[in-house]
Amino acid sequence: MKEKFLHIFKQFRLSGRAYYVVLVLVVLFVLSFIQPKLYAITSLTLFVFFLLLIVDGIILFKNQEPISASRSSEHSRLSNGDVNNLYLTIENYYAFKIKLQILDELPFQLQARDFVIKCVLDSGEVKKFSYFIRPIERGEYHFGTLNILATSPLSLVERQLKISQEFMLPAYPSFLKLRQYELLAISNRLSDLGLKKIRRIGHSSEFEQIKEYVQGDDIRTINWKATARRNQLMVNHFRDERAQQVYCVVDMGRVMKMPFEELTLLDYSINASLVLGHVAWIKQDKPGLIGFNSKVVTAVNADRKGNQLLRLQEALYNAKTNFEESNFDNLLAYTRAKVTQRSLFLLFTNFESLSGLRRQSKYLRRLATQHLVVVIFFENTELKQLLNTTPKNTFQIYEQAIAQKFDIEKRQIVAELQQYGILSVYTSPQNLTVNTLNKYLEIKTRGLI
Repeated sequence: MKEKFLHIFKQFRLSGRAYYVVLVLVVLFVLSFIQPKLYAITSLTLFVFFLLLIVDGIILFKNQEPISASRSSEHSRLSNGDVNNLYLTIENYYAFKIKLQILDELPFQLQARDFVIKCVLDSGEVKKFSYFIRPIERGEYHFGTLNILATSPLSLVERQLKISQEFMLPAYPSFLKLRQYELLAISNRLSDLGLKKIRRIGHSSEFEQIKEYVQGDDIRTINWKATARRNQLMVNHFRDERAQQVYCVVDMGRVMKMPFEELTLLDYSINASLVLGHVAWIKQDKPGLIGFNSKVVTAVNADRKGNQLLRLQEALYNAKTNFEESNFDNLLAYTRAKVTQRSLFLLFTNFESLSGLRRQSKYLRRLATQHLVVVIFFENTELKQLLNTTPKNTFQIYEQAIAQKFDIEKRQIVAELQQYGILSVYTSPQNLTVNTLNKYLEIKTRGLI
């Protein structure tokens, strides 16, 4: 019995309405010193108030399990950097309508301490609420207790319920964008996301079939022998060369820790690598992965096995930078030993200055003798914003001059890479995926590998 009363005491709370009534009663008791006639009325009101409190408490605490609540997710994991849909299902077992305030203990990574859902449930009603979260870190997201405040129609007493419904969702690199690009790649509608259509300047060596001529086919591919046999125009149909190795090489050193719109450059690179690997798979190529900092920390050999895309996701799921300087020499040694076939290397890194590039240029040049290398580095969007503002004082003029110096150096990096025969993509983080896919499709179209 003692434990039961202790349990009720822990759940018992006065509502805001009850505190207002108490405040009014205090004022009336004070005024009764001036007007003694008010004392009898106030005393009666106090008695009625306590009676209603008891009644409200009884009907609220009568049921041992008055409410059920559960969380669910649209997917079995969270997509990093994207808006994810979650659901909260509440059922009312009371015999009357109740008001609810639901405080969900969201994962600490979200830093949300004021998340509240308010609703009204009829007797026996089940409601499903939808809400959204946007994770900005990869890893495990643990949801805590569901705290529910229930009030009856009298709204004098609140019952605080704590429903322990521990819930964990892992946050993976952006698989929602991956699916979006997959559907558009299958339907050949990648241009809807900003991907450019590039004119084919030649044919790959891989012949597919002879088919009937339709308007728009290249007349240079007409097969005259087949045309004579069939007595109608027939053309040779070529396809992009398949089964080429495409490696996403992700720099996981300290330069990739720079944040942009709550995500780091490493997160943007990982998301783009997954999308690129998926599109490469659809294009019949062999996607692979190399992640490095002071040494090669993760690697997935280029392949077309059925679980290749899952292997890429698992390798990138918990990848983090350790703030060490990236060692391109170790990367070169690893690729010489492990990647013997000429491949396309899409290197995600960042060079903030020309001197930073020149420290690594000898390793990039050696790598480019064996593979087709594309260096993908990032535009500093804050510098861009600074260059587009009008200076108002001498200090801002100096700031713009320094920003212009860094901007010019970035463009010199592109020119210097071009001198070495190395392709490059200079992009803002938000356009990384689209610009990287554009470069990949351009390389495929022009048969550079």
